[in-house]
Amino acid sequence: MSCIHFVYSTSLFVICFMNKLKLVKKPERVDNRIRGASFFCLPMHNSKESDNEIIISRDGEDRQDDEVLKAPSKHKSGLTGKIMHPPIEGHWQLPLDQERYKPSSSSTNLGFKAVLSYPLRIRQSLKKAGRSKSLRVLLEGTHDPKDEQLVQSFRELLFLEGQLPSKHNNYHTLLRFLRMRDFDFTKSKEMFLNYLKWREDYKVDAIQKEFKFDEYEEVKKCYPHGYHGVDRYGRPIYIERIGMVDLNALLQVSSVDRFVKYHVSEQEKTLNLRFPACSIAAKRHIASTTSILDVQGVGLSNFSKFARQIFMEIQKIDSNYYPETLHRLFIVNAGSGFRMLWKALKAFLDVRTLAKINVLGYNYLNDLLEVIDPSNLPNFLGGNCTCSDYGGCLLSDKGPWKNPEISEMIQAISATDENDQENDGIQSSEVASAPSVLAPQKIRSLEAALRDTKSKIEALEALLEETKTALKGLAEHIEDLNNSWEA
Repeated sequence: MSCIHFVYSTSLFVICFMNKLKLVKKPERVDNRIRGASFFCLPMHNSKESDNEIIISRDGEDRQDDEVLKAPSKHKSGLTGKIMHPPIEGHWQLPLDQERYKPSSSSTNLGFKAVLSYPLRIRQSLKKAGRSKSLRVLLEGTHDPKDEQLVQSFRELLFLEGQLPSKHNNYHTLLRFLRMRDFDFTKSKEMFLNYLKWREDYKVDAIQKEFKFDEYEEVKKCYPHGYHGVDRYGRPIYIERIGMVDLNALLQVSSVDRFVKYHVSEQEKTLNLRFPACSIAAKRHIASTTSILDVQGVGLSNFSKFARQIFMEIQKIDSNYYPETLHRLFIVNAGSGFRMLWKALKAFLDVRTLAKINVLGYNYLNDLLEVIDPSNLPNFLGGNCTCSDYGGCLLSDKGPWKNPEISEMIQAISATDENDQENDGIQSSEVASAPSVLAPQKIRSLEAALRDTKSKIEALEALLEETKTALKGLAEHIEDLNNSWEA
């Protein structure tokens, strides 16, 4: 979601600059949180639109969404010198039971309906896994060995400094922050600690439990947005229709503070419910979203002072505290006005951000259908879904996370995970916590450090003995000299 808000907030600056308006703060040319694409930015072959469109493609490969499973290793971007990481799910394929889960001819359609045929099997798999297995152990799948080694080293660094709360000792969370800072431990640590402090200061955990966004339906009317279904890979789809945003009406039914809290609650829901639910439905780890930004009708009325305030605040939160959660962004219905804006907007985006963005005109449907099944695409975007029972697709929050079977499993496994930590004697204190996943590595590290210290002590003792012998000899020599002088 942050890429959408980054595009929006940067658009605010560009438009206001073009109209000689003043902003409170000029947005930095930042590397947005949607880093991590090992894609290449290629111009469209249509010469008239070559300056306006960015497509997502792979070097010598078809544009199939599950190409992420074959993502290459990290490499440098020639334009910025920044590392281009593989897609964040590149190594998170869940191992399948070959006998039970044989691939079908329709395997490319990984909509959440697929899970409905497997609820009993999934439950049986969870049962066999044993109560001691947590959600992250079950759903993480295979990690990239190099990434895993780096994450483990980062864990050790945080743990030894007492800065790794057990609640946030999550492989994927740590990997996101490492990728965001190109695996620079010092910068990643600073970003991670800022994240922990923000969660405490902003009372994020309390927002999840206590915050009630009573104006939800009214806000949806003046700001059409929401999650709807999954793409063919199994990622949740997030949609915004910013050309239909009525910010004056939004300000009448809500406030900046409440809307930002609502946004944070949605981000937490995505991490804690939507991604795990999509992972179960797709039978592989899902950790990012496919987003669609409908810019039809966008004009200066969409870029007011209130818009600057709310979207820049959201963009800051997403970039700093929820990095690496967007897979791809489609900007659709981009008319000539937006394309002119896009030329200026591109100057504020680095190559890794651009590699995630596909700017399309009005003939966008084929591009969307390559990655999204029509049943998961709203009819206003050319799909088959209307969600008439919910009053519209953006009010339905349709997806695997709405399936009671899956929600029950996630809650049960999460509860089991918490019980396992208590039974293992893991303390909840952020400073004193000793995550069970680190115990073997910590013991080995401490044993090695103890052996090293013992060797140094023995060397010092030996040196001390040598010093004593030398001093004794020196004392005897001085005594002999004194005796000779007296004689």
